[in-house]
Amino acid sequence: MPGRFGKILIIAVPTVNSTNALRSLLVVLGLAFLGLIGYTLQDRSAKEGGSAPPFSVVTDRGKHVSPTEFGGKLLVLNFWASWCQPCVQEIPSLNQFQREFAKSGVVVVAVSVDKNDQKYRNFLKHIPVSFETVRDPNADVSTQYGTFRYPETYIIKNGKVVRKFIGGEDWTDQGMTQYVKSLL
Repeated sequence: MPGRFGKILIIAVPTVNSTNALRSLLVVLGLAFLGLIGYTLQDRSAKEGGSAPPFSVVTDRGKHVSPTEFGGKLLVLNFWASWCQPCVQEIPSLNQFQREFAKSGVVVVAVSVDKNDQKYRNFLKHIPVSFETVRDPNADVSTQYGTFRYPETYIIKNGKVVRKFIGGEDWTDQGMTQYVKSLL
């Protein structure tokens, strides 16, 4: 029964042990947060000499493609978009390159990051290509490779990244063709 002073107010004063526990918890959470940031910022892009990140796609022509399916043959994996001017400029030489090396077992697969399917299809209707194409609107494959600039191309042999090209290339250049022939 409350007396004439009303209700009793009880104040909990943390003990030294609970204060230390809170500090320890904050330190652990801070370190975990810093570790997460460090992990997120790591460069996981495909590197020359390293394993090609795994992926599996079915091209517009129905061909199943993954980096491990080519044995000793070459996979030329090109990331592009129809809205990317350097990508569009690269297409004629990539077409010629595919025609020249097709009998040698070289396969060019161009992975488009176009989000709009109709624009992608219209582009390929107006500019037919001799190589395999696939649309990856969520950029799942290019993200696995660490690609964010277009065009970007990887030459893959035996599941390994042999060479990485950032930016548009002239695939008919004599130096390029000699390089590719040295890999066959």
